[in-house]
Amino acid sequence: MKILVLGSGAREHAIILSLLSENAGHDIIAAPGNAGIARDVTVASFDINDPVTVANVAIERAVDLVVIGPEAPLVAGVADELREQGIPVFGPGKAAAHLEGSKTFAKRVMDAAGVPTGRAQRATNLAEVEAALDAYGAPYVVKADGLAAGKGVLVTSERDAALDHARRYLPSGSILVEEFLDGQEVSLFLLSDGHRVLPLSPAQDYKRLGDGDAGPNTGGMGAYSPLPWLDERFGSEDAFVDEVIRTIAQPVITQLAEEQTPFIGLLYAGLILTDKKDSAGDSGIRVIEFNARFGDPETQVVLPRLATPLSTLLYAAATGTLNESERPEFGMTTAVTVVLASENYPATPITGREITGLYAAEAIDGVHIAHAATALVDGTRLTASGGRVLNVVALGTTFGEARERAYDAIGLIGLEGAQYRTDIAKRAAL
Repeated sequence: MKILVLGSGAREHAIILSLLSENAGHDIIAAPGNAGIARDVTVASFDINDPVTVANVAIERAVDLVVIGPEAPLVAGVADELREQGIPVFGPGKAAAHLEGSKTFAKRVMDAAGVPTGRAQRATNLAEVEAALDAYGAPYVVKADGLAAGKGVLVTSERDAALDHARRYLPSGSILVEEFLDGQEVSLFLLSDGHRVLPLSPAQDYKRLGDGDAGPNTGGMGAYSPLPWLDERFGSEDAFVDEVIRTIAQPVITQLAEEQTPFIGLLYAGLILTDKKDSAGDSGIRVIEFNARFGDPETQVVLPRLATPLSTLLYAAATGTLNESERPEFGMTTAVTVVLASENYPATPITGREITGLYAAEAIDGVHIAHAATALVDGTRLTASGGRVLNVVALGTTFGEARERAYDAIGLIGLEGAQYRTDIAKRAAL
């Protein structure tokens, strides 16, 4: 197929690498891409948030499938225009994408569908925020209602910090104050064609900047997959996934279909496993958030383990034929990714610095690198162009082996002021 992938980060690079691994002869175009993506496929430059522009490019280049990576084009309605032009697209329309674009919309849908989640109050001014904080108590959970590049959520025991976070985002829209839920977090990707749901394998990511979950919230500093500790509580990964489909994913997809806003694309369920499991049938699984696209950095560890061709799954979802597809299969390998970030990330990252050592890092067995924010200067010098710069991804027969490979590789990469966590998947390797 000729496939157009929209986006410029490590998530999109991971999608492209998965498509290329099929050895099916796909003709892949990425827009706008980055230096690492440009090394692997053709890149193009145009406004990926403009629906008409994207549709015109897809028509001119006779594209068979468009895959939308980031959230902004989804909320801008790019998928809607493509569907109007008869172009298969993996990504929900503007209305369904509000599942990510508006936390309030997501809470309403979950309530209508009977999906288990934490209590929440919407606030439009600081007085309402204060009242909600006092009602729920510490730890405080404050979320920007709209898109915030993965940085709009704050969990803190400090009331003043919660209020400062609300002050930052209130000028852009409403705030959601939520009940704090305690437990292990799990990310689960689910493919949907608007009616049926097929799951991928669970992953766990690390949102805080520093080891031991210290420091500010980020877009994600690492991840690993699968999650063997799910067996202890649910008996198996499949049993956990089946429970999520039954109580969360399918009800939400059905609810959106009934509201005439079918969700076609990737439903990202950010889940937490609370201690509320009981004999009455409550599994204790609660939804923290939904996203309307592949998560980053979880995609980087889920897709390398995928044995089923990714292109067939994406195309089936885009064309409404998931009912003809079997449940995706995954290899027995373990996958770990460690994010290398620029100095001063996530505040104001220092960019433009040269990156070295990538060839040596990629020479390590089982290691590949997904580029997140890189640029090529003067055709030869690879530089950091953003906060999260690279994802070092390592596969192994055990988590210990995968971790060792990942950290050996990251130790070979040179970037002045670089920062990364040293405890990614440490628990899984024990």
